[in-house]
Formats: sequence, structure tokens, C-alpha cells
Amino acid sequence: MTLRERFEWLLQVALLVFILAAAGFLSAIITIRFAIHGRIVQVPNIVGQDSKTAQKMLANRGLGMRIADRIYTDAPADRVVRQVPTAGEQVKVGQQAHVVISLGARKVSIPLLEGRSLRAARVELLRGNLQVGEISSAYLPDSEPEMVLVQDPQPGTIAASPHVNLLVSEGTRERAFVMPALVGQSQGDAQRALAFAGLRGVKLTFVPEAPAAHGTVLAQSPAFGTRLTRNTAIELQIAE
Repeated sequence: MTLRERFEWLLQVALLVFILAAAGFLSAIITIRFAIHGRIVQVPNIVGQDSKTAQKMLANRGLGMRIADRIYTDAPADRVVRQVPTAGEQVKVGQQAHVVISLGARKVSIPLLEGRSLRAARVELLRGNLQVGEISSAYLPDSEPEMVLVQDPQPGTIAASPHVNLLVSEGTRERAFVMPALVGQSQGDAQRALAFAGLRGVKLTFVPEAPAAHGTVLAQSPAFGTRLTRNTAIELQIAE
């Protein structure tokens, strides 16, 4: 084989390798794009379907279903009345659709819960096939802890939802104090400062051979600036 023929042969081999490499690269890109798009599906329209049928329709596309709420509506019981994502949206396989299920057309009258204990309110709602919704709390002077202060919806309301939100009392807020800075003071001054702040019942621990004058506060617990109540345990370490 002459030098020219060998050069032409090498050129043909290089061209063939390039073509094969390009074809492989293009095939890889197509495969990746197919895989990416293969994980994307269109959400079916399940509004109006019963819960089992809706779940099957979603499962056929690799999607799950989660019941976000149940409400009274004019739709028959156990029918989907709302869905998120909405029909036609493109989502990834494995995503869950959140749905609201109808309880039927039954309307309920909300009972009076204000002034009752939270436990009594739960029992009353259970008797009426109702449910406790969101519970918020607030401090209120001269009120019993866990007493229902406000309810939503109001008593006697003809409501379309079985959920009743409650504002519950936490009683009278306990008086709070701020821990003063006592380290370096004498024992007497420290105890007077605590008494002035309304804090008593201090535990004293005496430290022998401390590098400070006799009766000096070496350490305090809680630390300076800590929020305290009358029941907070306070401890001072005193140089003996």
C-alpha cells in the first residue's frame, strides 16, 4: 500500500469513527429527552368522580391522591369537588393530587361552644358529626384555662363545612421577671435585688477557697437577662 493509499484509508476510518460517535451522541440526547418527558404526565379531570374512580384515574398516570378536606356541597357524597393541580396541568410522575371530597347536601347548625371547656366542645362537636378546626389560644385575665372564648362559625349558623375553629383561653398570664446581674455583688445585695424583683426561694451554694472576697456572688443561674416566673429555680454560688 502506497503512502497515499494509506493516508486515504486512515481518513476513511477517522470519518467512520466520527459518524459513529455523532450517531451515539445524538442517540444519547434523544434517550435523555425521552426519559425526561417520560416522567411528565397530564393531570386528568377527576372533578365529579367518586373517590375510588378518581384514585384509579390518577394511578393510571402514576399519580397519587390525597384528601385535603371534606365539605358539604350540592354534589353527591364522596364526589370530588375540587382538585389541585387542575386538569390538564403537566406534572411529574409520583406527584400527589390534593382533592376536596363532598359530604353531600346536608347542612348543619353550629352549636354554642363559647364558655365551655375545650374537652366539652370536642364532645359536643362529635355528637353533631362536626369536627374541631384550627385551635388558637390567648391569655385572658380572670378566665379559666382551656375555656372556649370565640368560635367560628358562630352558634346557630347553618354551615356548609363540618369544621369549627376555636379560640381557647390559656388563663391569666403568669407575671414575668427579668433576672438581674448579680455576679460580683455581695450576698446581701444580691438577695435584696432578687426580693425587689419579686423573686424568692433562692438556693445558695458556698464555694470554699474561692478567688474572691467572702460573701461575693461567683455565679448565678439563670443567667442575667433570662425571663423568669415566680416558680423559676434560682441558684447563686457564694464565695465562702
